[in-house]
Amino acid sequence: MEVIKFPKGFLWGASTSSHQAEGGNSNDWTEWEKANAHQLARKAGNNWTKQQQEMFPEMFRPENYISGRACDHYNRFEKDFDIAKLLGHNAHRFSIEWSRVEPEEGNFNEKEIEHYRQVILALRKRGLEPFVTLWHWTNPLWLPNWASNKAVDRFIKYVEKIVSSLKNEVKFWITVNESELYSAGSQLTLLWPPAGRNFISYILTIENLIKAHKAAYKIIKSIQPEAQVGVATHNVYLEAYKNRLRNAFVKKIGDWWINFYFLDMIKNHQDFIGLNYYFYYPIKDFRIYQNKNEEISDLGWEIFPEGIYHVLKDLRKYEKPIYITENGLADAKDAKREKFIKNHLYWINRAIQENIDVRGYFYWSLLDNFEWDKGFWPRFGLIEVDYQTMERKIRPSAYFYQKICQTNSLMI
Repeated sequence: MEVIKFPKGFLWGASTSSHQAEGGNSNDWTEWEKANAHQLARKAGNNWTKQQQEMFPEMFRPENYISGRACDHYNRFEKDFDIAKLLGHNAHRFSIEWSRVEPEEGNFNEKEIEHYRQVILALRKRGLEPFVTLWHWTNPLWLPNWASNKAVDRFIKYVEKIVSSLKNEVKFWITVNESELYSAGSQLTLLWPPAGRNFISYILTIENLIKAHKAAYKIIKSIQPEAQVGVATHNVYLEAYKNRLRNAFVKKIGDWWINFYFLDMIKNHQDFIGLNYYFYYPIKDFRIYQNKNEEISDLGWEIFPEGIYHVLKDLRKYEKPIYITENGLADAKDAKREKFIKNHLYWINRAIQENIDVRGYFYWSLLDNFEWDKGFWPRFGLIEVDYQTMERKIRPSAYFYQKICQTNSLMI
């Protein structure tokens, strides 16, 4: 066996997001869940294979699609961070819930801001570097949607308040999460609130998120010049089938819009890039053709670790440090997670050996949690959660990852 080393000071951890893990939220998603839970349960038979339906019958229950108390991470964060420390993590990514700290427009809840200070201090106490995401898809009820210019103005005021309050405890700020994916899901596909099909709103949402990040970057740097500010971007590996000219052309267009447009627009307003990697899409005859499906997750997503290497090579042109801010799979039986982590880290290390500046890896997710329009049945966590009792159980793959974190190395 060969041992491959990671750079000194490499950050190891996992990620969560407020709406998916905390519970007890009141925002645009919670309202959408209540309005759509029965519909999502009815449509489950059309959306998932027979095998998936048999493995996860909870997908047919409306309560699966109501976030409710989620993992109750809001109240249990210290115990969850104790587990993260036990597992050898030295960093953790989480998000602040905008709707908690500004439940009414212009009125900030100091008690909730203090709650997040305690979350950060709990991480610091355990030797985990906080990566704080300011917006992870959910909006306060008073905000119409991101197609409105009001969203940009209000977001900037929210960012100014949070950073001014927490600047002494945080070094790494992530302004927005997966803007490209959110814009499509909320404005084109009917998947997520406000569940529209409006191309103009789709473009306005993307452009407003670009404006919001740029303005937030400037404000954060003015308040806290030493801060490191970036975004978490959802990049996919597009492969031209047999490298044929027409497929290469479609790949080039797809890369420009899906992978590069947002980053190109903010390239002078970021200190690092957060990469979320999940998908590999082969391009054939002007469309995405059927994946090989040689190995898939519980969600039917193809597992293609080599793709992260190609995506990292594509990001080299921005000349910024890169942190893998999300990378994981739904695997309730924990049968594939160890291999998934091992193989992705192998390809990440290969990119590092080619002088691509990757500085950290955050597995998605620390806990099983609420997976948006799919609800609770997909299980991504290093830690299994019993949603009835809220009992935590460390999965075997988490102990495999623990050895990597503790030794800063991988045996292959």
